[in-house]
Amino acid sequence: MTPSPSGQEPAVNSTPLLSAAGLHVTFPGRRGGPSARAVDGVDLDIGTGEIVALVGESGCGKTTLARSLLGLVRPTSGRVTFGGEPLSYTSRALKSYRKRVQLVLQDPSGSLNPRHTVYDAVSEGLRIHGYAGDEREAVAEALSRAGLRPPERFFLRYPHELSGGQRQRVVIAGALVLGPELIVADEPVASLDASVRGEILALLLRLRDELGLSALVVTHDLGLAWNIADRVAVMYLGRIVESGTVEEVLTSPRHPYTQALLSVLPEASGPPVVLTGEPPDPTRIPSGCRFHARCQVLASGEAESAGVADKCRTGVLEVLGRGAGVACHWA
Repeated sequence: MTPSPSGQEPAVNSTPLLSAAGLHVTFPGRRGGPSARAVDGVDLDIGTGEIVALVGESGCGKTTLARSLLGLVRPTSGRVTFGGEPLSYTSRALKSYRKRVQLVLQDPSGSLNPRHTVYDAVSEGLRIHGYAGDEREAVAEALSRAGLRPPERFFLRYPHELSGGQRQRVVIAGALVLGPELIVADEPVASLDASVRGEILALLLRLRDELGLSALVVTHDLGLAWNIADRVAVMYLGRIVESGTVEEVLTSPRHPYTQALLSVLPEASGPPVVLTGEPPDPTRIPSGCRFHARCQVLASGEAESAGVADKCRTGVLEVLGRGAGVACHWA
């Protein structure tokens, strides 16, 4: 692997822009069944001008965590703060918050109304929030920042007249038009061709550098994290199991789960680690390390040799706090 292409350290303030502390999101079970702990004690900080990648398999809770940070899902317990102020869940407060924190969805085709022109799609947020300035100028500036130039050429186009990359740029322009401080991008390039993925990632980096824009990028792809992130948080079954700078986590992974995710990348030097089974049901979280039933280190006997096998199966692991760290008895 080669260093991250951003080429410079992000301008990160000591006080986080967005912070989650002890966040839990529990969904009640059906017909009185056990509750599902989708997010189960998460601490996470995002600094100004910082890109954080939240990585994990499908079903690990990363999208629920992202939605709770956006205020779309109210946490069962814990706290989200933005700019040092606790997030309020009144309608007025959430409306104001969503001007400052915007969502970029995975599938641009599903995000855009096929009956709306590009101009309508980008200007929608301005109209919802009662923008008092020059709407046409604001839409043009957002499209230009998203790489659609000249912007007026795209005003009257419909989504079906655009390429996949252009549609994703329209979605990004719709987020930018309100001047947010942070965007949450859920699998932002998963539906795009490989030739276009690099362009969109480069765009997000450029927006970070030019606007000081922060981002939480939700992905299952550690390769994407390497190319765009300043820090990485690896999530498994509702908890962060490893976090640190992109270099710390992706060049010297300590958690067996992180090692397994990295082993399937094309750049990996060794054989891929095939994880057995699916992540456990969040209504039946296992004792001990949550990963132990699928752990290659436990299966190979390495944990036994290190004298931690019993701890892996039954020992309680503390919730991983802020900053760099790993939640693993063996590591």
